[in-house]
Amino acid sequence: MSTIIQNEHLSFLNVVKHQVWKDVMTKEYESIMKNDVWEVVPKPQGKTVVTSKWIYKIKHAADGSMENYKARFVAHGFSQKEGIDYDVIFAPVARYTTIHLIIALATSQGWNLHQMDVKTAFLHGLIKEEVYMEQPKGFEIYD
Repeated sequence: MSTIIQNEHLSFLNVVKHQVWKDVMTKEYESIMKNDVWEVVPKPQGKTVVTSKWIYKIKHAADGSMENYKARFVAHGFSQKEGIDYDVIFAPVARYTTIHLIIALATSQGWNLHQMDVKTAFLHGLIKEEVYMEQPKGFEIYD
């Protein structure tokens, strides 16, 4: 089955036919709900609604074999207008120079470094704007 899935175009209509993709989409949705990322409300009249989509990825091990499936639900932030829907942009990303500094410091001090895969990361920031976003395909409560 993995050969069939790998050769298909990874779109919602194609992956929803396979239980393995439904399972990873459910895990992503459950993570969003568990972390109180949003509350589901009826679509408001006269408000901009940020569109969204699922991103699918088949992760491979170093030897090229299939390791696991990933589904991420992402916002189309480009559908918002600066000054109307938001005023400030903030994206916490580590700079390569900071990473190099930490590796150099760990090496000089004899510290052990460990790599980890963060399954779900959320920016916990306070925003004053109301932001409305589409619900993930396959998990709609309101249409």
